[in-house]
Amino acid sequence: MTERIVVVGAALLDAGRLLAARRSAPPELAGRWELPGGKVETGERPEGALVRELREELGVDAEAVERVPGEWPLRSPYVLQVWTARLRPGSAAPRPLQDHDDLRWLTPDRLWEVPWLDQDVPAVRELAARLAAGAH
Repeated sequence: MTERIVVVGAALLDAGRLLAARRSAPPELAGRWELPGGKVETGERPEGALVRELREELGVDAEAVERVPGEWPLRSPYVLQVWTARLRPGSAAPRPLQDHDDLRWLTPDRLWEVPWLDQDVPAVRELAARLAAGAH
């Protein structure tokens, strides 16, 4: 049996907006949008991986807040888990450093204006419902 590998996605939230990152690599993903994040390394907790990945990919100091219910299959043996996150006070503004060439803060009514990676769509759908519920 193959051990599954968890990939964490960050639902980085600020003032009711969600940060989306446009992939610049690899070529087959370039131009599509995703929740930033990456693989959980051996011995690492998902929350720690999320903080590390956001620092490496976006140059920010963030903290994981809570896990979004659900787990979404990626290419075997990977599975996606999404955590909401927020910038810590004093953090730099996010900027695309690795594997991304653009970032966008999306309000709940604009979440679907970008072409999300197929594997992120179910997670974004879950986030859209949570953002809508929080907006009322």
